[in-house]
Amino acid sequence: MHARMRSGRVRMHASDEEYPHRPDEPLDAYSTIVTQVAAALTPSVASLRVRTRRGAGAGSAVVFTDDGFLLTSAHVVEGLLGGGGAAVGLAQFADGTEREFDVVGADPLSDLAVLRARGATPRAAVLGDAAGLRVGQLVVAVGNPLGLTGSVTAGVVSALGRSLPTRAGSAVRVVDEVIQTDAALNPGNSGGALGTADARVVGINTAVAGVGLGLAIPVNAATRKILAALMRYGRVRRAYLGVAGVRVPLPPAVAERTGQSHGVRLAEVVVDSPAGGAGLFTGDLVLSMDRAPIVTPSDLQRLLTEATIGRAVELTVWRRGAMVDVIVVPRELVTT
Repeated sequence: MHARMRSGRVRMHASDEEYPHRPDEPLDAYSTIVTQVAAALTPSVASLRVRTRRGAGAGSAVVFTDDGFLLTSAHVVEGLLGGGGAAVGLAQFADGTEREFDVVGADPLSDLAVLRARGATPRAAVLGDAAGLRVGQLVVAVGNPLGLTGSVTAGVVSALGRSLPTRAGSAVRVVDEVIQTDAALNPGNSGGALGTADARVVGINTAVAGVGLGLAIPVNAATRKILAALMRYGRVRRAYLGVAGVRVPLPPAVAERTGQSHGVRLAEVVVDSPAGGAGLFTGDLVLSMDRAPIVTPSDLQRLLTEATIGRAVELTVWRRGAMVDVIVVPRELVTT
C-alpha cells in the first residue's frame, strides 16, 4: 500500500484503500439467499456413518417428516450390516444430536432410500417440486462431503432432464429428469439436500459426474410415490416386460398417421419374458401402450407401474410396413 506525506498527515490513494467487511454491513443479495437457505436446511441434514460389507461408509440424509423419517441415496445404505436388533448406522446432526437409524426401505432403481431414526430428530426440511426448476436457477447443496458435517456449496442448475442409469441385480433402469448442477459435490454429499432459494428440497444429491459437475435425483410427483411405497411396503413394485429399446424417428407416413415424430425400436426382447411370450420381436417399432404415445424408452418405463402387474396391456407396433396390436401381460420385476 502506497502513501504520501502531506502536512504531517498520511494520505491514502483511493485506488489503494481497503474496505474490510464489518459485521454490521449488509450482505449482498446472493450471499443473503445462500446464508438463509443454509440456515434453514443445515439442521435437517444428517451425516451418516454406516457399516457395510466393504467396511465403514459415509453419506448424508435429509429429515423429511416430523416423526424421524430420513431420505437418502440407496447406494449410501447398500449392503448395510445389522441384525439382532442392532441399528445399521448412526445419523449425526449439526446441533450435536446423534441418532441410530434403521433402513425402512430402499429402491436401487431410483437410487432412493428411506431411513427411520431411533429417537427425536431436528426439524424436517420442506420438500419442493423439481418440475418448476429452470436452467440457471440458484441452488444450494447441503451435505457432509469427506465427513465435514454441515457443508454448504452453491451454484446453478446447469441442465435439466438428464438421465442416470441404475441397476439392481440383473434389472437396469434409467432415472429420468435428473438435475445437473455446478454446485460442488464430493464423496459424502450423496443423500444430501439440493435446495432452492426458498429453502425447499428439490433434489437428493446422488453422484459426482466430474469436476464441477454434480447430479441430483429430482423431488417430484414420481419421487413422492416412491417414498410413499418405501414407507408403507419397504420396496417399490414395478411391472416387467423384458425389452430394451432406443428412440428412433418414425417413417414419414407413420409419423403423419400417428401424429408423433419418434417411437421406440426394440433392440432386445428377453427370451421367456412377457414380451417374448406375447410375440414381440427385435426390430419392432413401439408406437403406443394402451393408446398412450411411446416416444422414448422412458415413456414405456413410466407406464410399467404396479398397476400394470398382471393386467393385459395393448402395445401398438409398426412391423414390416403394418400396424400390429400385441397384448402383453407384464409381471412383477424381481431385482434379486
